[in-house]
Amino acid sequence: MDSTKREDFMMKRSVNKSRITAQNYKSRWFILDNDTLSYKDGTLEKKGKVKGSIKLEKIKVVEAVEDRTLDNKVNVFQVVYGEGAEFFTLYIVALKDDQRKEWIEILRDAAGKKHACFFPKYHPGVWTKSLGRYSCCDQIDRNAVGCSLTTPEKDDATVPSVSKQQSVINKPLPPKPEDNNQSRDKKFYIAIYNFTPVEDGDLELQQGEEYEVVDDTRDHWWLAQNKAGLQGYIPANYIKKKFDLEIFDWFCKSYSRERSEQVLRKEGREGCFLVRESSTPGMFTLSLYTSESDGTVKHYHIKKNTEGMFYIAEKHAFPSVQDLVHYHKHDSAGLSTRLRSPPAPEGGKTAPATAGFGHSKYEIDPTEIVIEQQLGAGCFGTVNQGKWKGKVVAVKMMKEGTMSEDSFIEEARTMTQLNHPNLVQLYGIVTKRRPLIIVTELMPYGSLLTYLRRHKARLMPKTATLLDICSQVCNGMAYLEKRKFIHRDLAARNCLVGESMVVKVADFGLARYVLDDEYTSSQGTKFPVKWAPPEVLNFTRFSSKSDVWAFGVLMWETFTGGQMPYDKMKNVDVVDYVCQSRRRLEQPQSCPEKVYQVMMKCFNHDADGRPSFQDLLQTLGGLMERGNYPFIGPV
Repeated sequence: MDSTKREDFMMKRSVNKSRITAQNYKSRWFILDNDTLSYKDGTLEKKGKVKGSIKLEKIKVVEAVEDRTLDNKVNVFQVVYGEGAEFFTLYIVALKDDQRKEWIEILRDAAGKKHACFFPKYHPGVWTKSLGRYSCCDQIDRNAVGCSLTTPEKDDATVPSVSKQQSVINKPLPPKPEDNNQSRDKKFYIAIYNFTPVEDGDLELQQGEEYEVVDDTRDHWWLAQNKAGLQGYIPANYIKKKFDLEIFDWFCKSYSRERSEQVLRKEGREGCFLVRESSTPGMFTLSLYTSESDGTVKHYHIKKNTEGMFYIAEKHAFPSVQDLVHYHKHDSAGLSTRLRSPPAPEGGKTAPATAGFGHSKYEIDPTEIVIEQQLGAGCFGTVNQGKWKGKVVAVKMMKEGTMSEDSFIEEARTMTQLNHPNLVQLYGIVTKRRPLIIVTELMPYGSLLTYLRRHKARLMPKTATLLDICSQVCNGMAYLEKRKFIHRDLAARNCLVGESMVVKVADFGLARYVLDDEYTSSQGTKFPVKWAPPEVLNFTRFSSKSDVWAFGVLMWETFTGGQMPYDKMKNVDVVDYVCQSRRRLEQPQSCPEKVYQVMMKCFNHDADGRPSFQDLLQTLGGLMERGNYPFIGPV
């Protein structure tokens, strides 16, 4: 006796169990009987062979997919089902909306009769490789818990008030049973970028997949394990902690107010938004683009009430920031517009620089480097664009006799392990032949000094932009300070500019190995005199606090559009000006008084009286956060 309940000729997307196969669509005959949902190949006139089947009791979700989110298709519905410990999603494209509704109803009913255990939440959007996240909630974890109630749960959630409804929506899934009592101590992360192993001992990463971190004692390369049990080293900045805010594309942890405005204005989309850490520790700020007044970015403080709930509008409080964002995606509730989607990642989905090419690789085989066009030249050698195994890099070829090479090579391994968003990454060096070659991250817009001079007319009126430049440099220097690494040659000429005005500190630590008169005092010691504090000029005493002095000079360079400090004074006159006369660089014309006060703190004659880079970072952050934040009362 035929037990078929329904059959239709529809389209399906490949399930992609391997995560490698292409996402393609094929027409199939879908057949639902008392026990299974199966699909066969064939034509509209004739059925062919069975290509796959799903047991009804294994079904977890049967729901519609928001139109146009799956490759711009409409009338799509999804079937989430389990196979062993894995869950997969089958996307089916119906011919029309009525057909979709009928299939969802009959399939859900049939699965329920087989005692299927439905998930309480699902994703109305889709996870795509192009976005690297779910379109509905911006989570980057492919296996993330859903963000909307499934239909059976909605039927049970009949409480009308917003606060009670939210408590149902935000109820977490019960934890999966674990075989190991130690499982609660395991550290699970989600890959946000693909990573191809470079050397033996590295582990491949696939974007959106989950990995367990076994050993995170090293700064930048962690030992991890994939679901198949394979272990190897991965770059720590390619993964984000599961269940953490950082798995959401809209969370831009370290963005300043100015950077947020730059990025959102560049996107220029109504409702484009991001959430960032506030200058007040433990607090957050929502930055939102609205097209009113020819494009405005508004900033809203996310506050906490006495019950620890997060809110922007007092009446709508939530147990987590992600719940708050999810609510305001559907209801503006006092915001200038409802939240739509976050900005595209800077540089697209380009992965950030790793600390060295591999977990232990810093010596590079010269035959692996392809040298391309020259970008610049100087007394130390030339800088060319190049490629290493397809990766675009900067290649510095040093002239012989311009560096104390043996000493530098000893330090190179340490320097490759310095990794920060505001440091130009040193990938490795070539020592097997001469000249010595240094391979670094490529920054397309060149030195900060050249950039300031070239764009002086545009930049000088923009105090917030200039402050952001200084803050980015300070951020990189705070990292070096924490690592107890002294730069010795911090200046605008040694910082580089990338896409979206990202500024990074370069050439840290190289000054010790440079052989050049520009860096030599009358006593024969090597340092840049016009960026040096009294204790360096008098006693050659370098420290992070001497770097702070140099940072003050860099701030002065920034707010003058790249002028030479102390104008045309000779080095010997600068020493007298700074040490004997105790005079300082004058306030630049376009520099606000409060910013000049920060410079003057950096120019304290006593090194111990100067602020740390961490203190400076907070001070600059506070200056950048000055502005009006809309207050939203009860709505």
